[in-house]
Amino acid sequence: MKIMKRAIIFLLFTVIFSSCKKVLEEVPQSFISKTNFYQTESDAEAAIRGAYSTFNTDYYGITYYLFVVLHSDYANGRGSQAPITIFDHLLDQTNIDRAAANWSTLYQAINRSNSVLDNVSKMTNISDGAKKRFLAEAHFLRGMAYFNLVRGWGAVPIKTKESADLSAVAGPREPESKVYDLIIADAVAAEADLPESVGDQTGRASKYAAKMLLAQVYLTLEKWKDAAAKANDVITSGHYSLVPVHKQEDFYNIFATITNSEDIMSVHHSNTRQSSIPTYEHRPNTPPYNYGSGGNFAWLPNLKSFIGSSWDNKDLRKSFNLYTKYIGPNGDSVSLPAASPILFKKFITTPQGFSSYSVPIYRYTEAFLIYAEASCMADGAPSDLALERLNKIKRRAYGYDPDVASPVDYPSGLSKDAFRDSVLKERGYEFILEGRRWWDLKRTGKVKEAMQAAGRNFIDARLLWPIPSEEINNNPALTQADQNPGY
Repeated sequence: MKIMKRAIIFLLFTVIFSSCKKVLEEVPQSFISKTNFYQTESDAEAAIRGAYSTFNTDYYGITYYLFVVLHSDYANGRGSQAPITIFDHLLDQTNIDRAAANWSTLYQAINRSNSVLDNVSKMTNISDGAKKRFLAEAHFLRGMAYFNLVRGWGAVPIKTKESADLSAVAGPREPESKVYDLIIADAVAAEADLPESVGDQTGRASKYAAKMLLAQVYLTLEKWKDAAAKANDVITSGHYSLVPVHKQEDFYNIFATITNSEDIMSVHHSNTRQSSIPTYEHRPNTPPYNYGSGGNFAWLPNLKSFIGSSWDNKDLRKSFNLYTKYIGPNGDSVSLPAASPILFKKFITTPQGFSSYSVPIYRYTEAFLIYAEASCMADGAPSDLALERLNKIKRRAYGYDPDVASPVDYPSGLSKDAFRDSVLKERGYEFILEGRRWWDLKRTGKVKEAMQAAGRNFIDARLLWPIPSEEINNNPALTQADQNPGY
């Protein structure tokens, strides 16, 4: 009987996920065997941590992270990642497989969240406060996973119950509107019961992380007033403040620290839990940005895009994000080789070889930029407050006091479209390598325009990622006709 039970579990996870070996290694046996689980508050805590663990070390793992980064106009892929940034072709098989791995990871996050929702809700040997928090966290994690799924693949199967037997595998692609209804319901439930503050546990969701998720969703759906309201809640909460910047190195107080005053939610690292991102940015042994022997510099700046054509050298974010020289073995300044004369450097390793400490999921700056865009679109023109909040972010970028008018301020009197374009430009500069640009271009309908400016052609089939063949083959509710166009 025990052998049969293990066989059933193995079959179930083979059907649900494309990478069964990885999944079986990552999911503890107690997570899928409930006979002796979900008994105590510690069990519930372990289960929600299992759901959080799908972030891996780089927000759903390096494969998801690189996929989002390289679907931008400002980066070129190198090696096996180069086809991701050739937008007049469909993805090659290597990157189709990467898309499938991302699908698997996101549904893994959903299944683990569903397990918490299905089982913690029935527990009696747990405090009401702990139960509410765990359930709220599960709603948040599920909503965020579905948000990334629907943006990447469009209509997707909806699963709101734990996949505990083979009958739960079937599920048709549901309309995007229905997926968004679930996302909003999850985020609202999370907002209601998540704590105001998580203390030093900034890798966990707070009420304001849920508000940021809602603000992003409403912005994507063009529910302008709702997006502005949620962003305003975060801005006026009193929980966060902008990190002061006077020179470009000050930005490391955001990205190379355990936490900081604008960190709403992020994935943290240490000498034992290291990010893979610096490996994709840097060549080996290029201090002070990479002190490690690993480095494949697979993400190269596309200087035909907005970062090369219009970025003011006085903007400290430019010198913070890009570099051309490093410190050689004799302590001298060495230029990067002609094959890669300029590289990204937002995420770094330390002299001890530890990788950058913090990969943001939500930063306080984004609340200002969401408010600025959404309130302008809602009102038909930028208000004084929208202009001021946009200028706060730009002032800080130039080393000025965010609260004092500066020579770099955007002027009053901008039209709705000109103001929105200004916000998108600031978002582009502010969130390089943070997984925002592709989604911004998609939701604003500016993909082709931006790609053309970056020297690329673009086909519409690349707007959506391919449904994994394993999902189509193993999900009885899907056929090849359900595949996204072109694949």
